Amino acid sequence: MRRREFFTFLGRAAAGWPLAAFAQQADRGRRIGVLMSSAADDPRRQAPLAAFAQGLQEAGWAVGRNLHIDYCWGGSNLDRFHKCAAELIALAPDVVFTDAGSVVGALQRVSRTVPIVFVTTIDPVGGGWVESLARPGTNATGFSYNEFSIGGKWLELLKEITPSVRRAAVIRDVSVPAGSGGFGAVQTAAPSLGVEVTAIGVGDAGEIERGINAFAKAPNGG
Repeated sequence: MRRREFFTFLGRAAAGWPLAAFAQQADRGRRIGVLMSSAADDPRRQAPLAAFAQGLQEAGWAVGRNLHIDYCWGGSNLDRFHKCAAELIALAPDVVFTDAGSVVGALQRVSRTVPIVFVTTIDPVGGGWVESLARPGTNATGFSYNEFSIGGKWLELLKEITPSVRRAAVIRDVSVPAGSGGFGAVQTAAPSLGVEVTAIGVGDAGEIERGINAFAKAPNGG
C-alpha cells in the first residue's frame, strides 16, 4: 500500500472510529487534532495530509460543515511536541491524529482519555504507548510498520553475509524507549548464532561515527 493510499484509509478509519463516536449525530460538528512531527513547510507531509482529508471526505466529513481540524507542527522538536500536545488537548478534540509514535507520549502526558491514532511507529509497546499490539489498553491505537522479530532476522542476514562475524553492534538512541522490542529480538537470536551483541548508544551523527570507529578496532565485528 502506497503512503497516500494508507493515509486515505486512515482518514476513513478515523471517521468511523467508535471511541470518538464519529458515526453518531452526524449533524453535530466534530473536532480532530492533528499533531505532525515535521515542520509546516515540509513538502513530504502535504500529500499524506491531502490523502487524510480525502479519506474523511469520502466518509462524509467535510471541514466547515460537520468537521473542524486543528493542526500543530512539532518540527522534530521535543519541547514543541509538548507545547502542541497541550494546545490541541485544550481544544477538546474528539480524537487526535499524529504521524509519529514518538509524539504519543507527549499527548498522553496531557490526557489519558482523549483517543489518539498514530502511524509510522517502530515500537509502540516498547515506547509505553500501548500495553500490547493485540490489545492497546490505553487511549492510543494505530499502526506499527515493524515486527519485533525481524530484529533477529537482521542478525541472521549479517551472519549469512559475513560468517566470520562474532561481534555485532546495534546503533540506537538509548534515550528513546521505542525500539527496545527489536533490540531484544537481536539479543535473543545472538547466542544461537554465536554472536556477542553490543549496543552503541547515540544521540547525533557524530556519536554514530565515533561509536562505529571504536567498535571497529576489534576484529570479527559487524
